[in-house]
Amino acid sequence: MKRLLIAGFGDIARRALARLERRFHVAPLSRAFGFDLDRPARLTLPAAEALLHCAPPPDQGAADTRTANLLAALEKGRILPARIVYVSTSGVYGDCAGARIDESRPPAPQTERAQRRLHAETQLAGWTGARNISLVVLRAPGIYAADRLPLERLRARTPVLRAQDDVYTSHIHADDLAAIVCRALDEDAPAGVYNAADDTEIKMGDWFDLVADVHGLPRPPRVSRDVAQQKIPGALLSFMQESRRLDNRRLKQVLGVRLEYPTVHEGLRPRLSNERTARFDQPA
Repeated sequence: MKRLLIAGFGDIARRALARLERRFHVAPLSRAFGFDLDRPARLTLPAAEALLHCAPPPDQGAADTRTANLLAALEKGRILPARIVYVSTSGVYGDCAGARIDESRPPAPQTERAQRRLHAETQLAGWTGARNISLVVLRAPGIYAADRLPLERLRARTPVLRAQDDVYTSHIHADDLAAIVCRALDEDAPAGVYNAADDTEIKMGDWFDLVADVHGLPRPPRVSRDVAQQKIPGALLSFMQESRRLDNRRLKQVLGVRLEYPTVHEGLRPRLSNERTARFDQPA
């Protein structure tokens, strides 16, 4: 059985673990397991045939030093995985004024957070390209699940933008993203960049309204963009500066993914079973 390194053993990696362990000897790389991407001198990696990179960049700056340290550790150990899968963000596209965009859209990150993600993508593309290693980049939008919803913001009555000022936002259920990661690690999965988003077209305020309705909470107050600058926390406000609709046809037609939760309406609906696995059709 081949070995898989997982850099960043967070929620998505844990959701994918049971399926991955059927195919790989899994070696998690995180601080909990003694691996610290911020301390490259102490970073020693075991040999592996595949790498799943879910580790977030540092909290500051425009560069992702953690990805640089990870690649340096691979180089130092002369480890050349045949395949690397990186979970990135759709934030690398920046503001698209509500346009529907596919993977051919040139990245134009507006926040340092997104710039760090693009820097990671660029480093990985250069390193894998020079070594003939397959790279899959999954650009994920807002990840949600039953335990990843903005309930505290709703309870705090944090406002959202009024309809005429509102922005489009995209989503993916955490279980679907975990399943997409598993598919991307298949040897026959075509390399490249994929928008790892569902089919939903919804504005941010309507998303908050929907979550509120499902959980029996009051809908958030709506405010103008000018008022939002004063009343909405900076981290949330930064997401309200960007509007885009992700085209996921490549995810479905090339990678062959069929989503268990094709829209947020299915994803927020209670299910009788906790077993949620995305299905896959092989591309023709």
